[in-house]
Amino acid sequence: MIVTASVFSYLVAKNLLDNAGRLNHAIEVSKRLEVITRQLKEAESAIRGFNLTKDSAFLNPSVLERISRINKEYQLLRKITIDNPVQQRHLDTLQQLLKIKYAQFESGGQAQSQQKKESSVKEGEKFMDRIDNKVRDMIRIEETLVAEKSELFHFYAVLWVPVIFISSLVAILIGIYSYITLTREFKLQLHIESRMKSYQRELQQNISLLNKTNQELEQFAYVASHDLQEPLRKISTFSDRLQMKYKADLPEDANQLIERMVSAVARMRVLINDLLVFSRAGRITPESIKPVDLTTVLEEILADLELPLEEKNALVTFDNLPIVEGSETSFHQLFQNLLANSIKFASPDRRLEINIHYRIMTGRELEIEKESRWDERFCRISIDDNGIGFDQAYAERIFLIFQRLHGISEYTGTGIGLAICKKIVDSHKGFIHAYGSPDRGATFVIILPLKQLPVETT
Repeated sequence: MIVTASVFSYLVAKNLLDNAGRLNHAIEVSKRLEVITRQLKEAESAIRGFNLTKDSAFLNPSVLERISRINKEYQLLRKITIDNPVQQRHLDTLQQLLKIKYAQFESGGQAQSQQKKESSVKEGEKFMDRIDNKVRDMIRIEETLVAEKSELFHFYAVLWVPVIFISSLVAILIGIYSYITLTREFKLQLHIESRMKSYQRELQQNISLLNKTNQELEQFAYVASHDLQEPLRKISTFSDRLQMKYKADLPEDANQLIERMVSAVARMRVLINDLLVFSRAGRITPESIKPVDLTTVLEEILADLELPLEEKNALVTFDNLPIVEGSETSFHQLFQNLLANSIKFASPDRRLEINIHYRIMTGRELEIEKESRWDERFCRISIDDNGIGFDQAYAERIFLIFQRLHGISEYTGTGIGLAICKKIVDSHKGFIHAYGSPDRGATFVIILPLKQLPVETT
């Protein structure tokens, strides 16, 4: 609205200046025409006075001087009307009339008979009337141009006042509305910032409480596991002694009960050890993060699992994996659990085949939800096997602690291995997914960032 008002103000000012310029031009043209007319009449009066009185004082200044002055005014007039072709044509006609008039002045300054003098006076009045008419025509043209400019100026002047008023009113209303809106938004922003700071404080408190609780739980798990180991060792020791010393004296069913007890103690010991491993898994510090060659880690794990792989007659193929920042111990545990899982659930009907491949992808290509990680580079590692597989409906469940899809009599284990894998991947700000099909095999996909970005603190 302010721009609109400014444009109209500019147009009004421009037309006002044009109108003033045109008016000044018309005044200048009229002034020059009046000077020419006056000088012509003065020259004509001087010649008549000379003819009547024979007094040479009437011819001072002389006719030539008077003609020179008139020509000077004429040239100025032609110069100031150079942009107007119509006026230029009128000036051409006026020039012809002036030449005739100049000839009359020159002949009038000489001795003439009475009859010739009277004829010369009438002829002079006739041409003077024609000159006056031509001058009036030229003045009328200038007045017409001035009138046209005045009408255009009047048109803009009539619009200017309401446009400026309406524009100013609308601009004021917009300003008031903007002020109210911005004030409301500013207060809302202050309220949001206050709430955000409050939420941030609460979040920091909850994080601190959660960290403290996690530390207490880890300490409790460690202490409880160690405390549980002692009675288990005693039960195991007493069971061994009982079998060694009184096995021959005990009935068969008593020996079977003791064997079951020993087996339960062994399973309990494995479970406690796995719990200890789980409580420690994924615990990484900035000092433990370093570039890790995953190919070297994988080769070491395959060497450790050489015996069970030979028992299954397994075929393992893998790419040269990249270097990824993280904890070498955690990566070793991650891949060992996944490969051991493939070996454990190998199909008895076919040779076990394990294929390990990788791709370097961006967060955008992986369709990660957080936009801040779209430009981050990740290593996507897939571990495929042709084992017994699993139903895809249980893909999330298998990563939960103590979750088993098969009975302990079918496959050994505590159901903690994959939970440890997920904990390790989560601690490295990565992702792990499982895809399976019954009796066709399983695929575990691990997505790890190539670089471990420092944790932002507030």
